[in-house]
Amino acid sequence: MTTYAARPIDPAVLKELRSADDSGRSRAPFVDDEGGAPLRCCLRRSEPGEQIALVSYAPLRRWAAGTGVDPGAYDEQGPVFIHAEECAGPDGDRYPFTNAHRTVRRYSAEGRILGGRLVEEPEEFGLAFDEAFADPEVALVHVRAVEYGCFLFEVRRS
Repeated sequence: MTTYAARPIDPAVLKELRSADDSGRSRAPFVDDEGGAPLRCCLRRSEPGEQIALVSYAPLRRWAAGTGVDPGAYDEQGPVFIHAEECAGPDGDRYPFTNAHRTVRRYSAEGRILGGRLVEEPEEFGLAFDEAFADPEVALVHVRAVEYGCFLFEVRRS
């Protein structure tokens, strides 16, 4: 079994999102009094008192722009939490945010959805990624929350 790692939002992209998000809105930082928000910049939950922002992010659009493809109707954007200012990035957690049901959505090199898999237990992620990348047509996968469909992190072949 191959080991895969969660990819946070790239630091250069985070810099852009902190200026204007993928909807063109300025960020609106706030103090997270409760903590627990899934931060896509460092792939951990926020701590009470941290300054964070909720921004609109289009992960497939940004990936497609970097590869020269048009995701067409599969282009979507949604809300993600990030630190309001630059942070140190991930601390090495291989599969963050695995405390609930997740979907592993597969995408082709053309930016089209090739299917997906429901993951119900944290130990199933490795198998889900092995299954996804066993298909040579799969270029990347997105892990998303089932309850809201929010993007959590991306995984690509090593």
